[in-house]
Amino acid sequence: MALRWLSVRSLGQRGADHWGSLCRVMARGLCEALIYHKHGDPLRVVRLETLKPPQLGDTDVRAQMLAAPINPSDINMVQGTYPILPNLPAVGGNEGVGQVLEVGSRVTNLKPGDWVIPSDAGLGTWRTETVDNMNRFSKVPNNLPLLCAATLGVNTCTAYRMLYDFETLKPGDSVIQNAANSGVGQAAIQIAKAMGLTTINIVRDRPDLQQLTDRMKSMGAHYVITEEALRKPDMEELFKKVPRPHLALNGVGGKSATEILRHLVKGGTMVTYGGMAKQPITVPAVRKSVFKSALIFKNVKIQGFWMTRWKQDHGHDLVQEMISVLCDFIQAGKLRAPVCTKVKFQDYTTALKAATTPFISSKQILIM
Repeated sequence: MALRWLSVRSLGQRGADHWGSLCRVMARGLCEALIYHKHGDPLRVVRLETLKPPQLGDTDVRAQMLAAPINPSDINMVQGTYPILPNLPAVGGNEGVGQVLEVGSRVTNLKPGDWVIPSDAGLGTWRTETVDNMNRFSKVPNNLPLLCAATLGVNTCTAYRMLYDFETLKPGDSVIQNAANSGVGQAAIQIAKAMGLTTINIVRDRPDLQQLTDRMKSMGAHYVITEEALRKPDMEELFKKVPRPHLALNGVGGKSATEILRHLVKGGTMVTYGGMAKQPITVPAVRKSVFKSALIFKNVKIQGFWMTRWKQDHGHDLVQEMISVLCDFIQAGKLRAPVCTKVKFQDYTTALKAATTPFISSKQILIM
């Protein structure tokens, strides 16, 4: 998406007087955004700049951004490695929550004071204010916890669609997933619990493994297993107590994907939504071991999922319907935000550094 605002000047890093400066900027009809003019290391190419918003059109909405996360896909976009890239210069961020300030004369579904989240990728949420077409926003209740609303549109929707769209799961069934401590993984644990499913959650070994395990179990995880333990024959003992999974969620790729694939029930499905390992998925057709080959004897299905494509294919009304269901989960206490760290907008370099550091399980949230 092309940058719709005129860049005025780079602000850089500021100290305690930032908020007074921000108020003066907004009073002049300008706002601030994290912009990159070229692809590369986010810590080198992302800069805080002032912008002049466009005029409000008849079908447009002006919203003040309240909070926006830094997701792996956001980092990949800045780096230039994501499958779709906005025109440069671009405002970073694809997820977040804002409050409507003003609506055009033909807008009937939103009003000032409403909370909104992006209906699709490309809005550029790392900014203090945004103006765009009304169909680019989905309404959410303004009494949601701020962090739940800010992290609702990407990871949570991805988890929801994968759990509901690929296999007909019933209470008592099990699901296995790698990257289980990711934003998608944490959402999948909670939604699966609400569905009455058992989750087998694979994570990388780390110094704070017990702390991570305890946190995931507090969300509803039944089993938390390291990648190393997943490869051991002892896993077969687990399936004497738990039915083999009908569904595997793969956000890693490489050997991790192969391992969760081989534990599927006959005819099961592995859905790939990410590839953090940056390695291809190997699907065994013939394998000389105690495990039957996946394709020939187990007839597993290998599918991919991309939330952006789903939203584009299904349109605004179905996106809004999905968002409403997830908001009901939140308000019923069945779904909470992933583990987050709130960072002031002007301290964006701190957030970017944490978001690109391995084994940082906390999602960085920019607070405007």
